Amino acid sequence: MTVTAPLLRVEDLTLDYTLPRRRLFEAAPRFRALNAVSLQLAKGESLAVVGESGSGKSSLARAVLALERPTAGRVELLGRDVYALALGPLRALRRHAQMVFQDPYGSLDPRRKVGWIVAEPLDALEQGVAGDERRARIAEVLESVGLKARDAEKFPHEFSGGQRQRIAIARALITHPDLIVADEPVSALDVSVQAQVLNLFMDLRERLGLSYLFISHDLAVVRHVAERVAVMCQGEIVEEGMVEEVFRRPQHPYTRKLLAAVPRIGGARRGEPAATAAP
Repeated sequence: MTVTAPLLRVEDLTLDYTLPRRRLFEAAPRFRALNAVSLQLAKGESLAVVGESGSGKSSLARAVLALERPTAGRVELLGRDVYALALGPLRALRRHAQMVFQDPYGSLDPRRKVGWIVAEPLDALEQGVAGDERRARIAEVLESVGLKARDAEKFPHEFSGGQRQRIAIARALITHPDLIVADEPVSALDVSVQAQVLNLFMDLRERLGLSYLFISHDLAVVRHVAERVAVMCQGEIVEEGMVEEVFRRPQHPYTRKLLAAVPRIGGARRGEPAATAAP
């Protein structure tokens, strides 16, 4: 039987940050954001990473995309060690993994038209795409996220928060990636808009065969977008498994703490069906 290699493999990833010195001649203290984190993601799979603020989720996302160089460990994308590559091969590999950030307001340059914003990764990572082909790629991704081709001529302030996040998703799709790393992509949106954007993520996954590394603190969001979940606490993965299994039978005290904090409505946690009376 043929064993398919994972799309993403993270092995013993450790990331330390140097903090400001407390005294002039004292060694600078270090903060360990990630401690020997390991995980795998198959092609077409959605893995959620959950934890409270400061647990290391966003540091993991940045390290996976080579936006932060780890202190130790490996990140392999499509079988290639990201941090062993020279700049040219790394640039070529980066088109296969793109990021959607949390803030649809701060992540879009207000001085640029939407077409320029969406095409920015394409211009940076793929050579020779210009003219009619470039315009066609922009129109294609805008329409794929529920916007119109003519929206390329508008500025970000002309759109709602949900539409701006659709623009950010279109920008991530422009290079035809295999992996989308989504860092709290709906937490800045109104509740009424969150479901629409999450449904878009799932529709794109179905249509394009995308894989997701989905960073979130919201367990209801995790249930909606992922089949596997990794729970992070103080820079370490303390529990990992299928979403329903972990949520129904959590093994680690920290996971139980997260689940206990989810608001209950009508006797059920948000995202779970309310209990029904016995007949």
